[in-house]
Amino acid sequence: MAMERTFAGWMRTAFAAIGIGLGFRAVFGEFDPPYLARVIATAFILLGAIVSYTAERRACHTFERLSAHQMHAPKINSIRWMGWGVTAGAILLAAALWILHEGPAA
Repeated sequence: MAMERTFAGWMRTAFAAIGIGLGFRAVFGEFDPPYLARVIATAFILLGAIVSYTAERRACHTFERLSAHQMHAPKINSIRWMGWGVTAGAILLAAALWILHEGPAA
């Protein structure tokens, strides 16, 4: 159960990094040069993707080493889906920051 708590902590950290990236872009959208806010937001979002991927790899590796004769092993597929889902979502979000842009002010 300690590894499950550790995995949950890493996932919280990933979501925090993604949230900081979104918040930075929303609050500081008017930077000069104009792309600077997007670069910093993208860095935090991609950091969240890296943390999520790393957490998934470490958790799966640890669960594969554990002996299941004394405990009920968690389903590794659930952990993989969660880790890869957050990673893919963060990458899509970072891409959307660059693809989607605000039009000229009306």
